[in-house]
Amino acid sequence: MTARMREPTFWILTALATEPRHGYGVIQEAARLSDDQVRLQPGTLYAALDRLDAEGLVEVDRDETVDGRNRRYYRLTDDGARALEAETERLRHSADAARSQLAARRRFGLGPTAARQGT
Repeated sequence: MTARMREPTFWILTALATEPRHGYGVIQEAARLSDDQVRLQPGTLYAALDRLDAEGLVEVDRDETVDGRNRRYYRLTDDGARALEAETERLRHSADAARSQLAARRRFGLGPTAARQGT
């Protein structure tokens, strides 16, 4: 069984799945993809990118200078794509199990508030 991926890691890898991005681009894409539910902080992002680079899940794509500021772009590696795919499957399996249990609950005539009505 694959270990659970930390949420920031999941969103960083997801943000890099389609194209290389610089740090702020990763932050923006993660927020967009998560409907603003995930707001990566720069300190968290850059520490995670360093760790993911060391693990071989992302790599530096290029460095650019824009308006006198250096931007480092990162890209997802093949190992990173495999790790993201495995985590996506793990999450899908978890969501399917929860859906199945909730459907069974409804078949037994239990609604979302049924537990509270008996108290």
